[in-house]
Amino acid sequence: MASLLQWQCHPFDGFSPLALYEMLQLRDRVFVLEQQSIYGDVDGVDLHCHHLLGRDGHGKLLAYARLIAPGEKYPDASAIGRVVLEPAARGKGLGQQLLAEAVAHCLHLWPAAPIMLSAQTSAQGLYERFGFVAVSQPYDDGGILHVDMRRSTVSH
Repeated sequence: MASLLQWQCHPFDGFSPLALYEMLQLRDRVFVLEQQSIYGDVDGVDLHCHHLLGRDGHGKLLAYARLIAPGEKYPDASAIGRVVLEPAARGKGLGQQLLAEAVAHCLHLWPAAPIMLSAQTSAQGLYERFGFVAVSQPYDDGGILHVDMRRSTVSH
């Protein structure tokens, strides 16, 4: 599938003020308003990770994930978090593209580290297609069931 998005990955200091605002606005629109999950989204982790942004041909932010170095969240693994798509962009295969890009960037940035993530149980099958395996029982996170998943450094 040809990528419909243009991808950019950078550390926190790579954000322009407008791009930072767009990222926070997208996360707020989906996680807080749509999913009604009240939690501290601006949690300090953003300052210490890489940010993956997918924009359409007009520059509109449609996809985002944050990539966390080993030792920041998990002692031996990198992590993918805050995986989000613009609601109007769903159902077009962009979630698979976002996850493929996120995994590829984690493997490039931290090639020896496994990758962890906390998946909404409704999306567990998508993550399994990318080699992630559940390593916890489902648990409530902000009112939504999640499961911890891990992908080894060996591709599946």
